[in-house]
Amino acid sequence: MITRIKELHEMSGLEFHQIASLRTQVFVVEQDCPYQEVDAIDLIAKHLCIFDDQQQIVSYARIFYEEEMVHFGRVLVNPLFRGQGYADKLLQEIIKYLDHFYPGTSIQIEAQAHLQKFYGKYGFVTVSDPFDEDGILHVVMRKEK
Repeated sequence: MITRIKELHEMSGLEFHQIASLRTQVFVVEQDCPYQEVDAIDLIAKHLCIFDDQQQIVSYARIFYEEEMVHFGRVLVNPLFRGQGYADKLLQEIIKYLDHFYPGTSIQIEAQAHLQKFYGKYGFVTVSDPFDEDGILHVVMRKEK
């Protein structure tokens, strides 16, 4: 497995196409949730990808700094690789990156409500009531530093 973190301007068109295509497959088609998947955050985010040996995206998340906190989102595991522990590997990589580049900075995410236990394993605490985001229940979770 190979982990790469790039900003949009560092990517080729093909690289971002692979990311946008997989995100659309998971968040729009699979979750039956029509919304503007590619947005302005892509312009400021760091895009973390884990690839297999054939350069296929195994997992992905985007990381960005806003309002004195670091955030990550669009967390996904490619459907071809699910059930093999790659979500945990991805979270470990995200946290390792954040600890190195944003030490002492709190992390805030908007997580799908059914994933609270998963993120809780990594020290995230729910700080909001559930709310509807494009037809899916979400909660705000935070990990304080």
